[in-house]
Amino acid sequence: MKTLVTTLALAVAFVGLSTVAHPATHPTIDIAASNWKFTPNTIQLHVGETTTLRLSSTDGVHGLQSDDLGIPMTMITPGSAKTVAVTATKAGKYVLHCAIMCGAGHANMTLTINVVP
Repeated sequence: MKTLVTTLALAVAFVGLSTVAHPATHPTIDIAASNWKFTPNTIQLHVGETTTLRLSSTDGVHGLQSDDLGIPMTMITPGSAKTVAVTATKAGKYVLHCAIMCGAGHANMTLTINVVP
């Protein structure tokens, strides 16, 4: 009986050791900036769900920032992708403008983020 209990205890310990916690993966949305648009120009996020925005530029230097969504000032340059994790806390429609002057169409360069429950 003692051997059976010892064997069961070792089996339980082994199962506990073999359980490896994997980091949570978040949805990722690719957004490309170019003169004078974001592609896609509208995305959807969910309240309380962390989403990774992978930002790249195909043309020119651009920027993205939103205090409401917790997006720090992020410069987007050709040849390198930037990632920003966003966890929206409030539903709504957020219109973000390019944060770096990028030329004649700069004033109309927007990314709309719809946050839903």
